Amino acid sequence: MEAFEAALNPNTAGFLVEPIQGEGGVIIPPEGYLSGTRELCREHNVLWMDDEIQTGFGRTGKMFCCEWEGIDDPDLLILGKALGGGVYPVSAVAGRSEVLNVFRPGDHGSTFGGNPLACAVARASLRVIIEEELVARSAELGSYFLVGLQAIHSPHVREVRGRGLLIGVEIEESSGDARPFCERLRDLGVLAKETHHQVIRFAPPLVIEKEEIDWILEQAKEVLT
Repeated sequence: MEAFEAALNPNTAGFLVEPIQGEGGVIIPPEGYLSGTRELCREHNVLWMDDEIQTGFGRTGKMFCCEWEGIDDPDLLILGKALGGGVYPVSAVAGRSEVLNVFRPGDHGSTFGGNPLACAVARASLRVIIEEELVARSAELGSYFLVGLQAIHSPHVREVRGRGLLIGVEIEESSGDARPFCERLRDLGVLAKETHHQVIRFAPPLVIEKEEIDWILEQAKEVLT
């Protein structure tokens, strides 16, 4: 927080932040960091831009990850991935009217902007997320999955961390990169991706069943021990 405040100056226009760094290794900021930077941005008239491309739409057990710190009014909310329901690529930016209304017709162009099919898919995806209560499901099963992974005692594991169904298992550097572990999981039928060299990232679909998580935990225990 001190470094962030020191970096602000009269020329600072905006602060773009991932509420959890996905490609960075499933890094969760210290408690109070998001709300603290949000408040400082308000004080200095700086846009607080929330990148929820990986964390949005229930992935972390809240509709949007910033809600974990009580933030429901980012100046800009950047959305994608889950918005397409795994069917069609679509992304969006939402925000307060006083921010977005600086754009006038013709100011900004996009090849696929306003794509009717993509918009229809996005609306259908949102209905499924809400009607099937996938956000609450992510919170419940994510907690179950996290506890199960943390219960695996392995000399290769430095830390297990996550929120909802976004979980990272950090591998000790002395045990090599995470990729060979991911390849062994793949051979057992579990798809997980290494990120930032040392982290196995688990991000299963929000419709996963508890029995499937139990099976994944069995494979993870075999690979990690």
